[in-house]
Amino acid sequence: MHITSAEWWLSLLNIIFIDLVLAGDNAIVIALAARNLPSDKQKKAIIWGTVGAIAIRILATLLVVKLLDLPWLHLAGGLLLVWIAFKLLIQEEQHEDVKAGGTLWQAIQTIIIADAAMGLDNVIAVAGAASGHMMLVVIGLLISVPVVVWGSTLFIKLVNRFQWILYVGGGVLAFTAAKMVASEKAKYFNLKDYFADHTTQYWIFVIAIVIIVLALGYTMNKRKEAKQKSSASN
Repeated sequence: MHITSAEWWLSLLNIIFIDLVLAGDNAIVIALAARNLPSDKQKKAIIWGTVGAIAIRILATLLVVKLLDLPWLHLAGGLLLVWIAFKLLIQEEQHEDVKAGGTLWQAIQTIIIADAAMGLDNVIAVAGAASGHMMLVVIGLLISVPVVVWGSTLFIKLVNRFQWILYVGGGVLAFTAAKMVASEKAKYFNLKDYFADHTTQYWIFVIAIVIIVLALGYTMNKRKEAKQKSSASN
């Protein structure tokens, strides 16, 4: 996959979109960690905390890209990403353990540590979307810095207003997960070689994973809405 190819640019757009979809948690962490600081220091905490968090995330993602060469890790990473896509759709993330920093340095530390603890979804998703290309990882995550700092709060508002954006994001993550699973090349479970010889089966598999994740997420959300309406009426 060369930088001049359409596949390379599509992968880069995929990485940026994944970062944007998963940036909601980053925005919440940043807001919670910096909420007790004066407004002038809040900006510094947001910028330096995010820069530190992105630097750690780049290193972690590059490490995961390397580890994906090991047997069974494509399968494990793909299955984990399926779960992450489902959790994104039903929106069950909790942030009560993120404490506000009393000083600028405390806020920066909180942002970096909390983001590292919560950033596994981004790391797995970006590593899968990059398909082993280090340059894609670095460029995609560097572009995500201004996205996380300035765009994530806006994106949260858009998601709250247009729920279909969430399903597009879940579909992209499920698509990436299916591609990761399909590229597993462990001995006696070499899906990569199998699907290389069976293109139709490959696309059936990928589309089926996307449909299953979206259908489960939609069903769970409808049940939650029905339960909330029932509780409200009582």
